[in-house]
Amino acid sequence: MTRLVLVAACALINSQGEVLIAQRPEGKSLAGLWEFPGGKVEPGERPEACLVRELQEELGLSVRHDDLMPLTFASHAYDDFHLMMPLWSCRRWQGTPEGREGQALKWVAPATLYDWPMPPADLPLIAPIIAHIG
Repeated sequence: MTRLVLVAACALINSQGEVLIAQRPEGKSLAGLWEFPGGKVEPGERPEACLVRELQEELGLSVRHDDLMPLTFASHAYDDFHLMMPLWSCRRWQGTPEGREGQALKWVAPATLYDWPMPPADLPLIAPIIAHIG
């Protein structure tokens, strides 16, 4: 039986319409690839609560549940587990994003997201983000 991993992710969108991506640090699986911020949902945790927690821990941002808008999801089979990843968009937060876990951060134009090497599960999220931002 394949293990299911639930990960919540966020497309943070700044006032210029750019999206924040983070580079997976050395020592993590898929190190060096770029991804949308977020993390694993803990047992008994709602995905939105996970995202609020992860954005605080990883980036130092305060986000309210009301500022998260459901956007799309990805479902991807890796060799040893299946990843289900709901994606929210967020345009309002408190603080300035900083890579608190050693990850590099970049604000990028949505149309250039395909130019960044990403994990396979993140790739299907790009088209809905581009359509959402316009």
